[in-house]
Amino acid sequence: MFEKSIWIFHLNTGGCNACDIEVLDTIAPPHDVERFGVKFVPSPHHADAILLTGPVTLKSLPKVVEAIMAVPESRLIIAVGSCASGGGIWYDTYATLGGVGALSRILREKGVDADLIYVPGCPPRPEAIIYGIMLALNKVEQKVKRIEYRER
Repeated sequence: MFEKSIWIFHLNTGGCNACDIEVLDTIAPPHDVERFGVKFVPSPHHADAILLTGPVTLKSLPKVVEAIMAVPESRLIIAVGSCASGGGIWYDTYATLGGVGALSRILREKGVDADLIYVPGCPPRPEAIIYGIMLALNKVEQKVKRIEYRER
């Protein structure tokens, strides 16, 4: 999707901040994600992608949708952590919508198209977050493909 560099807006949607600490660790000198052309920006208007952490709470939903809609076309959402990917331990509580799967359905209803990348873990290690970002830059190949098993 992106060939040279990617600008990312980091957005916590109601999580416990464990994933946020790991995201900030990717910027720190041991990992230094900027050497791969990744820049964190303070506004979604300047971003190519949104990096979501935490389950999408009902309280934060309007602001999350507003931030995603502010990203220019060819949007990318990187869901970091179990909560952002599928809701985590809050997947069926009264105060959360769940992960980005439910959010993407709402975005499609509004006519917003966005690609998704999932980085699982609770919290995921900085190396896993960097790997997810490198998938967006097409600098690495995906190691695991999605497989669904359904009972008849």
